[in-house]
Order: sequence, then C-alpha cells, then structure tokens
Amino acid sequence: MSRHGTMSRRAALVGAAAVAGGLVFGFYATEPFRVNRRLSNGLKPGARMLTPYVRIDQGGVTIITPRADLGQGAYSVQAALVAEELDIAWNDIKYDPGAPSAVYANTTVVREGVPLSVIGHFETIAEAAGYGAAKLLGLQLTGGSSTVADGYRKLSIAGATAREVLLRAAEKQTGIARDKLTTRDGAVILPGGQALSYASLAETAATIEVPSGIKPKDPKDWRYLGKPMQRIDMVAKCTGTATFGIDIRLPGMVYATVCANPHLGGTMLSCDDSAAEKAKGVLKIVPVKGGVGVIADNTWRAFKAARLLKFRWDKAPYPENSAAMFKEVRDSFIPARRLSIGRDDGDVDAAIKPESKIEAEYSVPYLAHAPLEPMNAVVQFKDGQLDICTGTQIPAFLVRTAREMTGLSEGDIHVHAQLCGGSFGRRLEDDYVRQAIELAMAYRGSPIKMTWTREEDMTHDFPRPLAVAKMRGAVKDGHVDAYDLQIAAPSVNASQLSRLNLPFLGPDAAILAGAWDQPFAIPNYRVRGYRVPELVPVSSWRSVGASGNAFMHECFLDELIHAAGADPLEERLLLSKSGDNPLYATSHEVLEAVGEMSNWRSPPGPNRARGLAFTLSFGVPVAEVVEVEKVGDAIAIRRVFVAAEVGRVLDPDNLRNQVEGAAIWALGHAMNAELTFEDGRAVQTNYHRYEGMRLYQAPQIEVRALETSGVEHIRGIGEPAVPPAAPALANAIFAATGIRARSLPLNKTEGINFV
Repeated sequence: MSRHGTMSRRAALVGAAAVAGGLVFGFYATEPFRVNRRLSNGLKPGARMLTPYVRIDQGGVTIITPRADLGQGAYSVQAALVAEELDIAWNDIKYDPGAPSAVYANTTVVREGVPLSVIGHFETIAEAAGYGAAKLLGLQLTGGSSTVADGYRKLSIAGATAREVLLRAAEKQTGIARDKLTTRDGAVILPGGQALSYASLAETAATIEVPSGIKPKDPKDWRYLGKPMQRIDMVAKCTGTATFGIDIRLPGMVYATVCANPHLGGTMLSCDDSAAEKAKGVLKIVPVKGGVGVIADNTWRAFKAARLLKFRWDKAPYPENSAAMFKEVRDSFIPARRLSIGRDDGDVDAAIKPESKIEAEYSVPYLAHAPLEPMNAVVQFKDGQLDICTGTQIPAFLVRTAREMTGLSEGDIHVHAQLCGGSFGRRLEDDYVRQAIELAMAYRGSPIKMTWTREEDMTHDFPRPLAVAKMRGAVKDGHVDAYDLQIAAPSVNASQLSRLNLPFLGPDAAILAGAWDQPFAIPNYRVRGYRVPELVPVSSWRSVGASGNAFMHECFLDELIHAAGADPLEERLLLSKSGDNPLYATSHEVLEAVGEMSNWRSPPGPNRARGLAFTLSFGVPVAEVVEVEKVGDAIAIRRVFVAAEVGRVLDPDNLRNQVEGAAIWALGHAMNAELTFEDGRAVQTNYHRYEGMRLYQAPQIEVRALETSGVEHIRGIGEPAVPPAAPALANAIFAATGIRARSLPLNKTEGINFV
C-alpha cells in the first residue's frame, strides 16, 4: 500500500495445498502446489498464482514474502530464494508480503519450541510434532530466527516449480521442446536467442498443470545466494521513501492515540474527559479495553488531548514493585514449581562436597522491547469490510482477532503487512491492533491511524522476564568437575499464548533455553528449571530465554574455570571435545575460531583484558570474545570477536550485519538497561531512562561464519549472537578488574562504570 493511496484488496491467498507435505517421520516430500479458486480470488485478469509464493501477470513476476521484515532483511532473503530458482534479475524483483494464510505456516519455529534437546536423539520427533502443530493451527509467524531455516526449501522449491511451469508454457506456446529452452533474467530463451518474457507467458501458464517433484538448483549454479546482496529495499530506506506502518497516509484519514491503564492487567475505574473533548481538533473520545482512545484531525492534537484526560486506575493484579517480584522468583525454588525437563549427568550431589563447593546466585531483570517505531496501526471499517495496515509478526492471528471482535467473515478482513521499524519480538502481540479495531468500530467509514506515544509503548510492553539462578559447583585436578544450575523464571510461552487464546501444555523450554543443552561434557552436570507464577505479563524478547540464561550459565562457568586455575578458552575446548554428538565437534570448531580471531593465547596489551562466552541457541553455536580497556576507573569496550556456525551462508553481508547488530543490542542492554516497577507500573517511560549503547561506545566487531555442516543445514542468525555478548563482557570486566558481576545491568554493580 502506498502512503498516499487507497485501501486495496489483496488476493486472499488461502486454501492452497500445503507448501511442503507428505510427512515421513519428520522429513518432507514435496507435493504439487495446487492452487484452487480461492487462492486466485482478487487477481487481475490474466494474472495467476503459479505457486503460493509466485504471482505472474502482464507486469511481470511478484514474489510473495510472507515473513515480516523487521529490519533484518527478511524480504530480501525470501525474494532471493525464489529469484535464484526463477532466474529473475535482482533489479527486476518485485515483492509483496501477501495476505495471511495457513499455507505460510512456520513449521520450523514450532518444531524448535518442542521441549526436546537439539543435541539429543529426538530432533526428528520434534520436527514431526512441530510440522503437524504448525499446519493444524496455521501458525504464520516471524520469530525464533527461523525465516531462512523455514523458507530455504519451501521458497526454493516454489521458485523452481514456477520456473518449470513457465518453461512448459513456452513449450506449449511455441511448439519448441522443453529441453531446448532455458531461462535468463525473467524470460524463457528460445534456441535462436529470442526471449519470451515471463509476463508474455502468463495466459498460457494459467493452463499448465503445476508439476510435482521439481528439485532446486545445485548450489554451484547459484547467481545470488552465497554472495553479498544489496537488500532490495536499500534505496528506499536510504532515501526515506520506504513505507513503514507509521508512514501510511490515506484520503480522509483521522488520527488517534490511546491511554490505557499503566498497571498491566488493571482496569479503568473512571475517566474525566471533559477537557479533552474541548481540545482543538478532537473528533471523538472512545472507550477501549482498559482505557480511552482519542480521535483527532492529526496525531499531535490527539497526543495533546490525551494529556488532558484524568483517570482513576485500578491496581495491577501482581506485586507492586521489583523487589517483591524478585522475592517471588527466589521463593520459587521448590519441588512444586520444578519443571519436568532438565539435564542430569553423573552424580552432582556426590561430586560437590560441602567443604569445597563453590556457590553463587545470579539474576537478570525485566527488559523492554522499545523498538524505534512505536506501536501503530491504520484500520478502516467500511461497507462490511475491515482493513488493517500495520507491521506485524503474526498476520494470520490478526485476522482471527478481528473476526472475533467484529463478527465479520475471514473473507471480509484484510491485513496489509507493512515494513516494521524494529520489533525484537514486540510485534508478536496483537494488543495495539485490538485497540485500533475498537476505534474503527466506534468511528466507521474513515481510516483511523492509531499511534502510541513512546510513554504508552514503554509502560504497556510485555517485557523479557526477570530470572534468578542458583548455582553450585566443584573443581578437581585443575578442571571443572561438577556444575549444578537451577533457574527460576516466569513462562514466556504460557503468558504469550494465553493472550492469543492458544493452549499451552507441558513445561516451557524457554525457561532453560541456552543452559540445559550446552555442548559441554562436564562429568557431573545438572540443570533444573522452576516455573514462577506469572507476575507482569511477559513476551518473547530477542533470543527469548537464552538472552538471560547465557549470562548466568557462562559467568558461573567462568567462575568455576577460574577456581580450577584453568584457561577459559582451553577448558571450554576440552569440555566440548569430549562429547559424542556432532554439535560438540562443531562447537569446538567455533571456539577454536574465536580464539584465533581474538589472538586469545597472546597477551591483550597494557590495561586490556578479554572475556569469553559461548552459547548454543536456536541450534546455532556462537562464541564471543569481548576485549575491554581500563580507562581510569571506567571500562571501555574496544573490540568484539564473534564466531558462529549456521550451515550454508546465503548472504554473507546480511549475516555480518545481523551479528554486529546483535552484539551492539546485547552489550548495550548488559551495560545499562532494565525495566523496573514501582507502584505496579513501569518506571522507565522513555529512552532517557532506558539507555542503550552510545555511538562513541561502540566497539570494533569482527565476524566469522563457519560453514562446516553442509548445504542442507540452514540456520538463522538474528538471535543466536545475542546471548553470549553479556557474559563475555562480564567475564572481561572480571579479568580486567577482579570484580565479578552477578546481576544485570552491569552498571548496577559497585565499581563498574563505562566510558
């Protein structure tokens, strides 16, 4: 949708056959891309869906990119996967996020949510269970660093299948045998060199039966994949012409904002809107769940009028301050709250002697998502139709939400997914869209642009949960001999799924993510989790449970290594070398690589020190070294080295960008950020109280991607580089100062200051 356009009706891409089907114990056999009538509804004359991912008309080929672009380059990599097989020139690519559909279910993210260790023997079962759940529930969502992993086969086969349809269309149209035809830059090339554009074949292609069993190209024939690619939206973003959700402008548009109870879960007792109603530009005051919406003739006037509202709020149904919340977490280390999953190697209790045990408690705080683009949506309810324009990671869920709220049929609800100005997991929620729908139902006919203030965004976030870890350990003969780790945290999955009206059964693997499945063969190694009753409603944050667990796991492991008198790198290499699973060997290679990159075995120089951390999360082993310098009484972060193994690298530039961004994101939060609560509401209401890393503090970052596990092993990198950053920094600070920080943010520990 253009920012100066009309609400167009995208074709409802629903009812198509499974993109990948024929489940055989966790592996997928491709079946034909059957495209029925409903899939073709709304297409212009002469247009056709060749597969659910490829639309062709007289204007050319459009690639459907159903995973949200949150700044991570998702549209580009999805388009490249299809374009590689279709032989489309990069500068001719057109893309469209498409309409919500179960055909775009994310089987990977669900599969990896199954609480089975990725280094155990149950990966195939998890894959099968995840596939079935995703298809059954129609889980079209973006998250878990799964866009590339989930789309690699699906999109490649979709592009290859569409190419074959076009070749057969050219054969039918010209009478030239299929095996004498080739493709290049969006055209079928005849033996004499004549080019038939794909657009010219659209009408004939509509008569071709979509074939099955088409295989993608051999990677040696790739033109785009595996090489640096400029993002397809780069020029638009650099020139300010890219349309994000907050940029939408429509004829007759009105503007709105919402004020809801800042005590999450609390209700509104009363509201005096008499002054706001008289404010310049105000069109209507509308009750919404838990608060009030102000509709005006521009956003600024809506904001100003909202400040005039006088509320009496009900209290939140959870402890009023952070201290009480942490007490509840610490009180959760009891058998009744213990999870049924964990790790228990050797005999921890026998190995940890009372007279020589090493103990510690670590904690991590709530963290806000705080994306640069605050929550917003444009919604229009007119003539029995509902249109929603917004940046979202869950478009199919928005359709269901709208259906429940309005009573409309699915065919009368149209979600137009937009570019997102950040998310980090925040746009996995639908609360802001619900509010916009409430406004649209009360003010029908006109498109309404609802935008949250930054303060509304910060105080109504569903944060990353707080957590506490209790550890015991022992060393023997200069090595780590025993590690007993217990982690207590609220359940992200239970909280998040309850807001989507989805059931959550069994233990939450996120509570122990990045801790219980680490590839270290410690002789006596036990990891247990405890589920804390929900305090503040929580949600997925970049790298989810691993974001905090890695800090606690890796910092205490560093304590044990220090107590043993061993070297942090050499001891981890020893522990990872001892395992019998392939991921141990891969992790060992990653650790060797980061040691080489950082010149670990040589002194770092005057006033400098290094810290190391490793985390396996989302199936990706990542090792990071942070090098710091003492500058007076303060610490400066000078260099960061990151090694990761993601299998086949499809876009080396984007991988490097993702890793660099993850490191900056994680280090900034580790240094300064926390979300605290007083009187039942968030204290940090804007960036001045929730500070990240400043530009002058940003270190040099070196990235190395290993490709040792083969072309068919494809993993995402948007989240896995986050978890090791905080512990690597904390371990570097200990090496430089002797100060062991056991809680985040690090600037709360006495003696730790940053330049």
